[in-house]
Amino acid sequence: MPKDDTLPWRDYSLTGRDSGPSFTPKQWYSTPVPRKRMKELMKRRDTPALIDYGVWLGLVLATGALVVLTWGTWWAISSVILYGVFYGSCADSRWHECCHGTVFKTPWLNTAAYQLASFMSLKNPYLWRWSHTRHHTDTVIVGKDPEIAFPRPPHPINILWNMLHLQSGRNELKKMFWLAVGRLTKDQKTFLIEVDRSKAFWASRVHLAILAATIALAMALNSWLPIVLIGGPTFYGSWLHHLLASLQHAGLAEDVPDHRLNSRTVYMNRFFRFVYSNMNYHVEHHMYPMVPFYNLPALHQEIKEDCPPAYSGTLAAFREMLPAILIQRSHPLYFVDRKPLLPKDANPSPEYTRPTAIAAA
Repeated sequence: MPKDDTLPWRDYSLTGRDSGPSFTPKQWYSTPVPRKRMKELMKRRDTPALIDYGVWLGLVLATGALVVLTWGTWWAISSVILYGVFYGSCADSRWHECCHGTVFKTPWLNTAAYQLASFMSLKNPYLWRWSHTRHHTDTVIVGKDPEIAFPRPPHPINILWNMLHLQSGRNELKKMFWLAVGRLTKDQKTFLIEVDRSKAFWASRVHLAILAATIALAMALNSWLPIVLIGGPTFYGSWLHHLLASLQHAGLAEDVPDHRLNSRTVYMNRFFRFVYSNMNYHVEHHMYPMVPFYNLPALHQEIKEDCPPAYSGTLAAFREMLPAILIQRSHPLYFVDRKPLLPKDANPSPEYTRPTAIAAA
């Protein structure tokens, strides 16, 4: 398709021209689930959480030890790759789960895991808690959602850098420095509440101190090993999480109060689901964000008859997403319309008044 320069480019900032009113909670659609069943699905349990997080941390320690034992040999390459995935990619999904406060029944366990995973992902735990709250309040609403990862028109190079955590990782470090000196951007001021601002500043200072100590140790030992073990895996090991997370919303509708139309549920193998903390059930997660990750497969069974079919696998989802992104380079208002795929007995999508876009045929 030829590029249409008459189409308006949208302002994705939270204080720009496209920062219109939010949808009210009542305007957002959620598939009805019996109250008793929903209470069961929202129940938090320590046992499945401790098993999952125990296995994760065990794998981090085991592969980290393997890196140390093989350092200086060719075997270190495969050890570093494994360690990076368990450190970087697994932590990136787990800070997110603990951010919702739904993982553990025991609150201090959730808090401890959240702080650890946030550092391992180089994310400020207070800034991201409120950023993510806004993301769930205004999911893929232009000018309101601070976490739209694929603004239109997309830039393939930026997408690639984000997959490797190079651009997004650099941005997190930049945020860390500015927060450490007590500065907030205009966008950050719109969602980070006053009472948590000093906490956010101190969290970044602690993170910077740990990273500085790691670099100092590396210099003292004249070895890259400390950086390979701490801080570095966030960059070289987060690729798998970013690859899977790119399927969440990219190429789908913006400005619609219906998660069936702006989010994807993708069937994935057990290893991907472990790394990704079941976030492949993304429609379910956005409809009911207080359901723990270990109950999302059961929630999927409850609502799937009211949703478009789940994608059969990761490759099937990419086969739809990638062409849509390429088209959006020339036609920013293009999107993949999931509404025609709703089952015939599904509840209709709600009416909405924010600007509509050109749907895919």
